[in-house]
Amino acid sequence: MFRQDVATGIHSIEHANTNCYLVQDDAGLTLVDAGLPRARSEIFSALGKLGKSVLDIRAVVLTHGHFDHVGTAEYFRQRHGIPVFGHPDDAYIAAHPYRYQREKTPFLYPLRYPRAIPGLARMTAAGALTVRGVRELQPLTAEAAASLPGHPVLIPTPGHTRGHCALYFPDRDAVISGDALVTLDPYTGRAGPQIIASAATADTPTALSSLQALEETSAGTVLPGHGAVWTQGVGAAVAAARAVGGH
Repeated sequence: MFRQDVATGIHSIEHANTNCYLVQDDAGLTLVDAGLPRARSEIFSALGKLGKSVLDIRAVVLTHGHFDHVGTAEYFRQRHGIPVFGHPDDAYIAAHPYRYQREKTPFLYPLRYPRAIPGLARMTAAGALTVRGVRELQPLTAEAAASLPGHPVLIPTPGHTRGHCALYFPDRDAVISGDALVTLDPYTGRAGPQIIASAATADTPTALSSLQALEETSAGTVLPGHGAVWTQGVGAAVAAARAVGGH
């Protein structure tokens, strides 16, 4: 599903419970996160609706290296020569998307949280088991981020992964939070602001601590990696996520 201007000049693409974003300015587009493999057609459809083409994408930026966020990244890099940026601490998992740290096994979660099963099935159908790693990852630094369309401020938010980063757009009053703060947890099916379950989180205490960095942006709109856009302010979202805690 494509939604235009979820924040000024930021457009969302939701496919199989996973979000990616096209950030637009006069210099072109930045694709933030790359969804699952079968999100490719959704991304091309969104480009068409914006009157743009793949040639307008200047970079793919990964908030982190998990398989559901790198699904189309290697395609865009290899086929179209678009550089892919990610934090160096996530370079290994971006290259090997199924070899990531987690505190608990994910395999018992569908038994504990059966309402998550339909969403997990959609992710599987979208190619969750066939993701290609990124062979050449450019280091995502504050300077590199600021040079891309949208000129985001890099916000390190480790915990979900070691190298997780959010992107703050002060002039658009919005933060792309990736999986540092979501409004739908694919592993539990629970809606509302929260961090991701321990089934996919490397360090829950660090992930909860990283909420402060998001809160300090004071952004009015939160654009999560999973779930609906949050427009009630990042402070309220962080308070709700802290109340939920780890799970």
